[in-house]
Amino acid sequence: MSKKGQQYETYSEELKKKAIEMRLQGMTKAAVAEALGIKNIGRLKVWMRKYRQSGIFGFMDHRGRRQHYIDQERYIKRLEMENAVLKKWLDITKGEVYRRNIASLKNYGEIPP
Repeated sequence: MSKKGQQYETYSEELKKKAIEMRLQGMTKAAVAEALGIKNIGRLKVWMRKYRQSGIFGFMDHRGRRQHYIDQERYIKRLEMENAVLKKWLDITKGEVYRRNIASLKNYGEIPP
C-alpha cells in the first residue's frame, strides 16, 4: 500500500534502455540498480518484461494516446483486416447491383431472356 504523500521515483527512457542493456549483458539486477541509482530493484523486472513484450517501444510514455495506436503492428493488421472486409463487401455489392440491373432490363424487355 502506498502511504499518503509518498512520492514515486520516475526514470527516463534512456536510463531504462541502459538498464536493459546492462541486464542483457549479464549483470545482476542488484549491480544494475547500484550502478544506475535505481532505488527499487523490482522495477528492473518490470522493465525487462515490457522489453520482452514490446521491445524498446514499450518504454515510451503512452499516457493520453489512443490504445490502438500504441502497438503499430496490431494497428496495421487491423487496418489490413478492415480493408479485406471492405473489398469483399464491395465485390458483393457490385454483384448485387449487376444482378438487379440485369433483372430490371429483362423486366422491361431490353434484354431477351
